[in-house]
Amino acid sequence: MFRSILVFAFLLTLIPLSSAYSATAGKYSDYFEPLPRRVDSLTNPLNTAKIRLGKMLFFDPRLSRSGAISCNTCHGLSTGGVDNLPTSIGHGWQLGGRNAPTVFNAAVLGTQFWDGRAADVEEQAGGPILNPVEMASTEELAVKTINSIPEYVKLFKKAYKNEKEPVSFVNITKAIAAFERTLLTPSRFDRFLVGARGGLRQDEIKGLEIFVSKGCVQCHNGVGVGGGSFQHFEYGTDEGRFNVTGNESDKKVFRVPSLRNVKRTYPYFHDGSVWNLSEAVKIMGAVQLGVELTDEETDLIIKFLGSLTATRLIIKLPLLPPSSASTPLPDPLFSVKQEADNVEVTGSTGSGSNPVTPSAE
Repeated sequence: MFRSILVFAFLLTLIPLSSAYSATAGKYSDYFEPLPRRVDSLTNPLNTAKIRLGKMLFFDPRLSRSGAISCNTCHGLSTGGVDNLPTSIGHGWQLGGRNAPTVFNAAVLGTQFWDGRAADVEEQAGGPILNPVEMASTEELAVKTINSIPEYVKLFKKAYKNEKEPVSFVNITKAIAAFERTLLTPSRFDRFLVGARGGLRQDEIKGLEIFVSKGCVQCHNGVGVGGGSFQHFEYGTDEGRFNVTGNESDKKVFRVPSLRNVKRTYPYFHDGSVWNLSEAVKIMGAVQLGVELTDEETDLIIKFLGSLTATRLIIKLPLLPPSSASTPLPDPLFSVKQEADNVEVTGSTGSGSNPVTPSAE
């Protein structure tokens, strides 16, 4: 009897603690949402075969002209979904024009790329493959490469079993996007938002309170803790969204980045010019909010941001199928400029590559 009373008394002590914890989390429900278990698409429904195929393609450098660059090169899944470089190194050692955004949780964001020119991960997935500064391939070459690998052909038929010609550039990008839609990284912050134990510590909650009271939450909100809006950012020389729309009002306007896993996605900003998170937080406070954050306030905000880091993430590398005798050979010395010069001199039709443009990020 005495033992039962002790157990009952212990359970009673848990009830107010749990209720208080939920109430604390509930204060922020107007600002944030926890990550969903999956992010599906009406135009690209997920299935196991498509996701498996997309994972293989994400890691396959044969989609690049050089045979050396894959999606994972710039969006490394072991390094926060980025390459931790100011701007990525692409075909022929060319440097991209913008910092590579993380691929983790990209599917929950409203748009893709710093200038928002892609509506979703399906539209985004094809950009780097075709960009001459990045993977420097063409739709025709990518499809020819996949069709030359028997195992890939079988996998495409399985993933797109209702299609007459399953191997197409659109289906390549849809498969990659399907895999990207699974790259969600729940953190302790998500546990906090649903009122579960194991969420935020007291110093992280203090950092969250400062994050909200100072106004950071005006832009960094929603399920991505950012990524749902465009904001003017007077920093650097990049004209931002203006390069897409041509509207004067879009000069220096960029998509707000997600802050999930931000402690791992350095260097920061669209130009990758800031390596230190404390410096980045203070710059954002001064430039965007007009406030001078103290060292203590900055440290507490960073403690909160640390709670956005994935708690557990295991990704096994896929085993890629071997090439065949008909698989196009790597061409690391291919030059878009040289080909353009040849077209001008000989009048040939060329390979169909996009013109040289800034980085697709």
